[in-house]
Amino acid sequence: MKREESGEAESEGGYQLGLCVLCGLPASGKSTLARSLSDQLRRKQGWDVAVITYDDIIPEAFFEGENGPTLSSQWKSFRQELLMYLERFLMTIINRQELSAPITRTGGMWERFVDCLKNQGLICSGTGEAQCYSLTNTTLSLPLYLILDDNFYYQSMRYEIYQLARKYSLGYCQLFLDCPVESCLERNKQRSKPLPDETIQLMARKIESPNIEKNTWEHKSLVIRSRGSGSEDSIEVTDLLTTALKNPIKCFEENMEQKETDRIICSTNILHQADQTFRRIISQTMKKAKDEKVIAYKLKLLAEELTKLKADFLEDLRHGNSQKIPCSCQNSISDIIHLFHYERDNIVHKYIPKEY
Repeated sequence: MKREESGEAESEGGYQLGLCVLCGLPASGKSTLARSLSDQLRRKQGWDVAVITYDDIIPEAFFEGENGPTLSSQWKSFRQELLMYLERFLMTIINRQELSAPITRTGGMWERFVDCLKNQGLICSGTGEAQCYSLTNTTLSLPLYLILDDNFYYQSMRYEIYQLARKYSLGYCQLFLDCPVESCLERNKQRSKPLPDETIQLMARKIESPNIEKNTWEHKSLVIRSRGSGSEDSIEVTDLLTTALKNPIKCFEENMEQKETDRIICSTNILHQADQTFRRIISQTMKKAKDEKVIAYKLKLLAEELTKLKADFLEDLRHGNSQKIPCSCQNSISDIIHLFHYERDNIVHKYIPKEY
């Protein structure tokens, strides 16, 4: 199919790329829908399609936490790494270059990402010691949609993909599979490697569906009542993807609404990271104090002071105050942790006089 016959709008760079985010609970039918969409879009629209299934690329998730399962920091770092791989592939298409391996990568994860692209006919086998991969003629000539198959249950997870689309002026849309928790739990039991029921139940309580009234960047979203057949609302879905491809996101233009959205998401992420780190520091500190044989009533006072310190820091971050954290440091997690360590040490020295 020639470009002028496809009816699609081309970007200034001559490429036609779209990112479609599939989000929803585990076992809600995302993978089934992704396969069905891939087949339909190839046959009916003449597009090239690749499904990027996060579970097939990212190492098995680790869960931790005292108050129920939460995603580990290691798993979060794997997501960021995959995001880097995805951007690297997009730049390869945009710049008409070969795909080469990044210097920093997790063993096995890059290979699985490359295999995902090769198995779907987007790149050719690697050559040379550096293992560079050439784009196929199909990838270079047809409109291409990347369907990202993951839970994406937090708004911030989806926003990272939107930012990528905005950075390179790509088409962007979201499909949210709304499936009853009971159905997800039942389907999950039929999997070869089912997740614990409590993990799905926890995610069901925390999942953030698209909010098109509050978030302008989520306007191209569709909520699908999942029945697991893979053909739900196919006409509406195709229309959404077509509209998104014809209307790629414009490169970032600074405005107050967008700045506020960025600020809220950034502060929410930093607040979460800081809270988890503070808890770990306090736990390690209390263990150290017990090892140093600090008497019981002093342990109690130490715990109270450290808990108050954590609360003060989080209050500063939450409301942008500067009692503990200078405004210049509030967007730097490393500076915040450094300050917390400093304040922690001042408290600890009152109870453990020798060098801590």
